Amino acid sequence: MRVALLIARREASSYFRSPIGAVVLSGALLVIGILFYWKGLTEKLLSSEVLSEFFYSSSGVVMVASLFLSMRLVAEERQTGTLTLLNTAPVTDAQIVAGKFLAAFGMVATLTALTVYMPLLIFVNGKVSLGHIAVGYGGLLLIGAACVAIGLFASALTESQVVAVVVSGGIIAALILQWILAKAVDPPFDSFLVNLAFHHTNFRPFQQGILELQGVAYYLAVAFLFLLGATKVLEARRWK
Repeated sequence: MRVALLIARREASSYFRSPIGAVVLSGALLVIGILFYWKGLTEKLLSSEVLSEFFYSSSGVVMVASLFLSMRLVAEERQTGTLTLLNTAPVTDAQIVAGKFLAAFGMVATLTALTVYMPLLIFVNGKVSLGHIAVGYGGLLLIGAACVAIGLFASALTESQVVAVVVSGGIIAALILQWILAKAVDPPFDSFLVNLAFHHTNFRPFQQGILELQGVAYYLAVAFLFLLGATKVLEARRWK
């Protein structure tokens, strides 16, 4: 674990040495702020509805930001040749993946933490449950972790950061669209596909302030599977 934390610290510092970290965070905060203002102040909604819309719009921004934060994790290392140094160091592929995941997820967590003041503004003219806020942010962190894992897997597949974003975006789009595909099939396959939906089914309870273990297990499972996939890709490439 100590080695993974060292890699995470190295990777996290690189986000601040290059403009990508600041650009992604500032851009995401700007979009979230605009959407919050639009939904919260220009439309006549109840306080709970404003909060629900905030988490809905924030989840989309977090997903996109996660992909841009994770696209460089392995692809840039391979492109610059520094991945060879990591492969020859006394570290395992699992430690490399864990360290890089923690660094990118730390940036996602920072992004979500910087938006906390927005739900708190609702208290000025309304009233919402603190539990709703806590559950909603838990959902944002879970969906962010799953997206970072998918982005890391795509980054491990290619040397191009652009290709990594396209591949990871395609994977997430395919998972999101499962609820639409479910409408075209018969039971019990429709229920199976609905439960696989990345956002429509599994994030909605978090958006509404309802903690469901199914959603927690789903996002953790997605993150684990794609982190495992990234590890296996690195192991396969190491021995080529």
